[in-house]
Amino acid sequence: MNTNLSAEKFENQKLPFKVKRLSPSIGAELLDIDLRKNLNQSTLDMIYQALLTYKVIFFRDQLISTEEHLNFANNFGPLEIHPFAPQKENFPEVLKITHDKENRGKENTWHSDVTWRLEPSLGSVLRMIECPDYGGDTLFADMGAAYEDLSDEIKEKLEGALAIHDFANFRKGLVKAGKSQMEIEAVNRRFPNPEHPVIRTHPDTKQKSIYVNRAFTQRIKGWDQEESKKMLEFLYSRASIPEYQCRFVWEPNSIAFWDNRACQHYAASDYWPNIRKVERVTIVGDRPY
Repeated sequence: MNTNLSAEKFENQKLPFKVKRLSPSIGAELLDIDLRKNLNQSTLDMIYQALLTYKVIFFRDQLISTEEHLNFANNFGPLEIHPFAPQKENFPEVLKITHDKENRGKENTWHSDVTWRLEPSLGSVLRMIECPDYGGDTLFADMGAAYEDLSDEIKEKLEGALAIHDFANFRKGLVKAGKSQMEIEAVNRRFPNPEHPVIRTHPDTKQKSIYVNRAFTQRIKGWDQEESKKMLEFLYSRASIPEYQCRFVWEPNSIAFWDNRACQHYAASDYWPNIRKVERVTIVGDRPY
C-alpha cells in the first residue's frame, strides 16, 4: 500500500467507493459503501489509504449497531478506554457525548484527541446518533498544510522542540467531582505529562505537521515562558485559517473518521438548547516523533 498518495493519484485508482472531496486540502466523503458489511482487507486498506490522503473521511446513512461501530474501528488498531469521559453501558471503549439544555457543548476548542497520553490516538471514529436541525457542525484543520506554510525561519526554530501536554481540564473535573488530593495524585502518576514534538512526523506518510493544541499543550520545554506562550499562540492560530479547513454538516447516522496525527478538529457549539448526541471510539496510536 502506498502511504503517501496525492488526492488525484488516489482517486485514479480502482476504488470500492466513490469520493466526494470537501475542500482542496482536507476531508472527503466516501460514498456507496456499507459499513454493516464484512469488508474485505482490500477495501479496509483503501479506507485507510483514504484516511491518510484526506486526513478525515466521512460516511453517510450508516445505521450500524454499537458492535458494528467497534468492529469497524478495531480494523485499524486496538481501542482505548478513556479514563475521564462518560462511557456507554457495557461498552467501555465507547464515549457517549450528549449535549442538551442542561449541558452545553464544550468541545469548541481546536484540538487533537488525547495528546496528554504518552501514546496519543491514531484516530477517532465518531457516529452521530441525534443532531440538531441546524448547527453542531464539526470543523477539521489540516496541520500538515499549516506546517508547510510556516516560514523557513520558524521551521528551523522549531526543529527538535518538545512541548509538554497535560489533561488539565479533566483534572479540574476530578476536583469538581470531589476527588481527594490523594486520588488525583494517583491519576497524575498514571498519566504523567508527556513531551511530544512541536512538529511531529506522521508514521505512515512521513509528512510533518504542527502537533500542539490549545486544549492540552502547556508549554514548549526549555523555552522562556513568554517566548513559549507567543509561539504557541501563533501555532494554535494556524488551525483557524479557512484555507486549511473543511466543515462537515452532520445528519443522523453519519460517521467521521479522522487522523489525530495529521489534523485537529473543532465541534461548533452553536445549537444550544437543542440536543446533540454522538458516540466516539478512539484507536490507540504510537509515540510521536
